[in-house]
Parts: sequence; structure tokens; C-alpha cells
Amino acid sequence: MNILILLLRMKLLALMIGPAGIGLLAVYNNLHSMAVTLAGLGLGNSGVREIAAARNDPAVLGRVRKVLFAASLILGVLAMVVIWFLREPLARWLSGGEGHSTEVGLVGIAVLLTLLSASQTALLQGLRRIGDLVWVTVISALVGTLVGVFAVWLRGEDGLIWFVIAQPATSVLVARWFARRLPSPQDRDWTVRMIWTVWKPMAALGLVFMLAGLSSEATLLMVRGLITRSLGLDEAGLFAASWAIGMTYIGFLLTAMGADYYPRLVEVIHDPDQTNRLMNDQMQIGLALGGPILLALTGLAPWVMELLYSKDFVPAAEMLQWQSLGNVLKLASWPLSFALVAAGRSRIYLFTELSWNAVFLSMIWIGLPLFGLEMAGVGFALAFLIYLLISWAIAHKLNGFRFAPLSAVLLLGHLTLSAVMLVLAYSAPFAAAWTGVLFALAGGIAGLRVVLIKIGSEGRLANLLSSFFAAIGWPVRSKI
Repeated sequence: MNILILLLRMKLLALMIGPAGIGLLAVYNNLHSMAVTLAGLGLGNSGVREIAAARNDPAVLGRVRKVLFAASLILGVLAMVVIWFLREPLARWLSGGEGHSTEVGLVGIAVLLTLLSASQTALLQGLRRIGDLVWVTVISALVGTLVGVFAVWLRGEDGLIWFVIAQPATSVLVARWFARRLPSPQDRDWTVRMIWTVWKPMAALGLVFMLAGLSSEATLLMVRGLITRSLGLDEAGLFAASWAIGMTYIGFLLTAMGADYYPRLVEVIHDPDQTNRLMNDQMQIGLALGGPILLALTGLAPWVMELLYSKDFVPAAEMLQWQSLGNVLKLASWPLSFALVAAGRSRIYLFTELSWNAVFLSMIWIGLPLFGLEMAGVGFALAFLIYLLISWAIAHKLNGFRFAPLSAVLLLGHLTLSAVMLVLAYSAPFAAAWTGVLFALAGGIAGLRVVLIKIGSEGRLANLLSSFFAAIGWPVRSKI
């Protein structure tokens, strides 16, 4: 549902305001994400870890809940005030003028709402209330899109800010409604010492999340700035469009898997065998679900850009194709980096995140004047190749991690097919389109069988799919 909603949003915006408007919305979103990362101190992510660890201790859980909400409220209000007072210099820095200073100032409201929402969704995720998280995500995306599209229809580019505000506003209300259905906190002790005792470990780990997230947001902001200054605002809009498509499916897939994977990993992180088994399982499911889509996206990139946006966005297709190759590496590296978070290895986690940002920004800095926008895709793929190697080396040293045979087959297979698709896309675009569809269908069927093996055949849909594989002589037997 989220993917469909976002794709519809992108298509409507492309038709209504074109590349420059897409680029302006990306600037608002980038500022919003960066401010949330900086003001939130990573408490949303560290809060999930504390809640998952305390889920069987009602007293500790109650204290964590109260401190997390109070801290998010205070930090959000401060961020909102600071952004409003700095709205004019921020507008000059981000867009080269003060024409959108009011909208930039209103981003602060979205930051406050996002932090409040994150305190509630962290509670739901830490307690593994996955069904509740689904409703929060889908309802907020739907309402945010409807409000935003209506605002742009009425006011043009001036209405873009409502895309940034409406979604977190809805998320706060829906998440709070689900959180109120949980048992009330049992611990009534509310002292400065208690607050400090709970807040200190969350803030210590959260600070690392904040620095890692801030480095990513700052890198993306610098890349957008480099593209805008070197190639123009239209090229920045092409970059934003390709980035959005490349991140849509993979981002939602990783978020959905992480909602359950992260708290489960926290529970078993001190058992190397279970941890390695869980990391391999997550890698296999990620590649099985994400790999086929990425293969199709590589072959169909020019048509996807035109379908989801317009003909004006087709030049971004080459960047999207390289980005798809990088996302295969991202799917493999993601479960490994999460293990560092679950184990509380904050400094090592920060190092791995900084390594990706440093490589990506360096590639853009050097290659953008020579190769144009395509370099953003090439740099993305090379950065994730290095990131995967670093994450694997660290996971092997800390937990003795080894790729399971199926993990290695899926990773190497998808990398090989992605490379073939890239070559075809440059030499024979129409052949690449048909080949991408065939690869995606074959990979999708094989990937679906992998998922069934991992999750079992219980349930009506799983039983039906298992019967299909049995009928074609490829039965789903046991876990691998």
C-alpha cells in the first residue's frame, strides 16, 4: 500500500509541477529528515532497543515509555523554534533565495510531529506490535498524500509544504491511538534521578544513531547542492526522482523487515549461533523479495521514469540502473550492520556508516563534472560494495559470521544478473526490458519459494503457494 501511494504521489506531482517542483519538495524533505535526525538524538532507534529489552519488565518498560515521550516533546519544541528563527538563512542556503522562507520555517512543525510520532512507533515496534505499525504507516501515508496533492492543486509549489506536515501529523494521532490501547505504565516514580537513569543509556546509543543519520542526511544534502550548482535545478529534480524510485521499494522492504528483525535480534544478540542464523535468514528473505524487483527495474528504467513521472525524467534512467545494482548490495549488508546496533557496538556502527558516506560523496565530488548525473548511480553502487565488505569483515570478527550457502548463492546470482542487465541496458535497451521481466519472473518464483521455506506453510495463502510448488514438482520441504 505504501509503495502504491508513493508512486501515485510522485506521478501526480510530476504532472502538476515538473522536475523543479520535485526538486523543491526534495529540499524540504531533506531539511526535515536532517532536522529530525539532529533534534531526535537517535532516541527513536535506541528507544526500540530499550523497549525490546524491557518488554518483560513492566516497571522498567513504563519508565522508558514516559522518558521517551517527554524527551521527544522537549527536543521537538526546541527544534521547531530554532528552525523558525533560522528560516531565512536556511532558505537562502537551500534554494538560493528567501522566496520559500515561510515554508522552510514550517518544516519545524513537521519535525516536532515526527519526533512525537517516533516515540509512539518505537513503543509499538519494541513490543513487536507489527499489525499496529502497518495501520500507522498506511493511514499516515494515505492522508498525507491526499492533503498534499489537494494543497498543490490549490496553491502550486506553495502547497508542497503540506506533504511534509500532513503525514507526521496523521502518524502522531494514529500511533497515539494504538499506544493508548496498551497497558498503562505501572511505574509512577517520576524523579530527576529516575529520568536521568533511563535517559542516559538511550541518549548514549541514540547519539551514535544521530551522528550516523546526520552524516547520511548531510551527505545527501551536499550531493543535491553539488548537482544543483554544477548541473542546475532540473538535474537536481532528476536526481530526486531517481533517488525516490530507487529507495521506495527497498526502503519500505527494509523498514517492514526491520520492524520485527531489530527487536528479535536484540533478544538473541548474546548467542552467536542464533544471531548468525537470524542474519542469514534476513539476508536471504531480503534478496528473495527485493532482488527480482531490482532486476526488472534495471531493464525497464526508462519506461518506469516516464510512467511514474513524465518524458522529462527519462534522462535519470541510467542513474536508476546503477542504483538498482547498489541496492542489491544494500540488501545483503543491511542485516549485518543491524547486528552492530543490536549489540550496542555504537562506535563501530558509526564507522561503517561514515565509510559509506565518505565513499559516496567522494565519488560525486570527483566524477560529477566528468560523467554528469550518471555518476550518482555509479558512486552509490561502489559505496555499497565497500560498505558490504566492511560490514562482513566486522560481523565475522565479532560474531564469527559466515555466509550460509543460500545467502552466497542469492547474493552472487543477483549481482551477476544485475551486471548482465546493465550491459544490456547500455547496448540493447529493448532486449534489456524483456530480459529484465523474464529474470524478475524467474527470480520472483524462486524467491517466493525461499520465503515459504523460511516462514513455513501455515495460513491459507502459504498453503495455496506450497500446493503450487508441489504441483510443479518443486515442493517446499524444510528450512534451509
